[in-house]
Amino acid sequence: MPIEEWVKTLEDGRKVKFTNETLAGDGSFITAQIEKHEVVYSIVLDKEKNPLSRHEVESRFKAELSKK
Repeated sequence: MPIEEWVKTLEDGRKVKFTNETLAGDGSFITAQIEKHEVVYSIVLDKEKNPLSRHEVESRFKAELSKK
């Protein structure tokens, strides 16, 4: 399954690595990890349109990434 990875720098200077993996059928497995943190936020999405855009992936983690 294709996996897309990218790094984005947030407004506060933190870097976040995002991944977007297309699953068999109509699903996606997406993750976000803040640089130098052990915690990885992950979501399995069923019946999502594929492929998700980078903006769509990033917006799914907006609440978690706004915490410091």
